[in-house]
Amino acid sequence: MQEEKVVLVNEQDEELGFMNKMEAHEKGVLHRAFSVFIFNDKGETLLQKRALSKYHSPGLWTNACCSHPQKGETYEEAALRRMPEEIGITTAITDAFWFIYKADVGQGLTEHELDHVFTGHYNENPKLNPGEASDWKWMQTEAVKKDIHLHPEIYTEWFKIIFNKYDEYIQFK
Repeated sequence: MQEEKVVLVNEQDEELGFMNKMEAHEKGVLHRAFSVFIFNDKGETLLQKRALSKYHSPGLWTNACCSHPQKGETYEEAALRRMPEEIGITTAITDAFWFIYKADVGQGLTEHELDHVFTGHYNENPKLNPGEASDWKWMQTEAVKKDIHLHPEIYTEWFKIIFNKYDEYIQFK
């Protein structure tokens, strides 16, 4: 099985080339990523707990879906492809904003991503791919913010950044 490649970019999101995903995380090279936040009619956001088999941030809570676009794929196409693969959800999404971050995620790995954040609406329960996620829950946005403050160690780095810096973009409308 060929290792997945990520799309390397500069801070203006101009494509610079491709690199194996693991190598990009070992070197901390800026690459494309996306994060999807799903809300229900109650204004709750869907969280997933990353599978223990994940090579970084295993067992941590995060947003509904996140990954990397592949060569020739838009951010939205990648998000729409990955949602059913990760959490068994198919729904329309809206590109809310993007940001760049760099964070140590342990095991000598660094996430350095230009991350497009999408929001979507869904009222059913997810159907998790056990290779991607081990658990899920719906939480009110304010409860998530409080829990991140009390227990930051149980959440992924990108999730904490989004909730601490960009929460006005991801509120249920």
